[in-house]
Amino acid sequence: MVTVQVDKLIAFVAEVFERASSTKEEAQRIASYLTTANLTGHDSHGVIRVPVYVRWRNNGMIIPNQTIEIPVDTPSLAVVDGRFGYGQTVGPQAVKLGIEKCKAAGLSAIATKNSGHIGRIGDWAEMAAAEGLVSIHFVTAAGSVLVAPYGGVERRLSTAPYCVGIPRPGQQPVVLDFATSVVAEGKVLVASRGGKKLPKGALIAPNGDLSEDPFLLYGPNVDGTRDHSKGQGAIRAFGDHKGSGLALICELLGGALTGNGATKHGRPFANGMFSIYIDPKKIDPANFFDGEVARYVEFFKSAKPAAGVDAVMIPGDNEAKTRADRTKNGVPLPDETWAAIVQTARDVGVSEEAVKHATS
Repeated sequence: MVTVQVDKLIAFVAEVFERASSTKEEAQRIASYLTTANLTGHDSHGVIRVPVYVRWRNNGMIIPNQTIEIPVDTPSLAVVDGRFGYGQTVGPQAVKLGIEKCKAAGLSAIATKNSGHIGRIGDWAEMAAAEGLVSIHFVTAAGSVLVAPYGGVERRLSTAPYCVGIPRPGQQPVVLDFATSVVAEGKVLVASRGGKKLPKGALIAPNGDLSEDPFLLYGPNVDGTRDHSKGQGAIRAFGDHKGSGLALICELLGGALTGNGATKHGRPFANGMFSIYIDPKKIDPANFFDGEVARYVEFFKSAKPAAGVDAVMIPGDNEAKTRADRTKNGVPLPDETWAAIVQTARDVGVSEEAVKHATS
């Protein structure tokens, strides 16, 4: 295991993307968002993505320094076309637009399409919550066919994330952010590179057998790369028919409604995201909302813990705890993950001195 201090990790990853044709500003933004994912314990959406992003950039699947287009723009609704730019460039612009429209109208919706990997969706809920807004996000990853629906063994869904953010004045927001599969694909990637093992039965083989072997998804580890199109198995939808049904809704709203397209084989990867923003101050001028959120969260957390559980938590509690620990002590990365990042850095021309400095 390698532990890298936060500021050094951001600087190192930023240099990788700057040498991979991104502007200094974009490279810093990508590095900051990826590292933030690690800080919150979402390693699947963190710096492990560096080799994947650079490979996609080299293959033309991601375009550095892209400018968004807004083909539909009304007072409360907009469509954002990311034009296959980095999600860390497309995402902030789309969310900012949703925030501006919501503050003016009280309610807004943004349909984002053709975005590169848009990262941890919780980032966008937190961005809205920081402005006092509730937000709801339905996401698809078109072209990333990974998940078998309930009752099936063949891939038909992306990991189809769903996220809700609720602001709390003076406290961290409530942020519910999860893939509608048992695990996100990035967690399979982490497991394949020596990180945390998959939960029992996370994957399903063509014959219906359940498995925790990440290479069921990626195929044989021939040259060190991870390509999920080479595997025969699928990730399972979480929660049986309930999770499978929610995943379907994410595909239809995040994919079909946005114009991004729901996931299917043989098309370029692109995230689509349908986001709804609500201003509590407009819907609730008496400000009942904030007090009731505080009361109910306290009531919720006051439940007697089950055996083996320290305390009842709400969404976001564990992330806050992990963020505090890793900000202080550094980000732990499995040796194989760090080796893959370092090799990518060398491939784009990052110096050996910079590699050594990152972990010094």
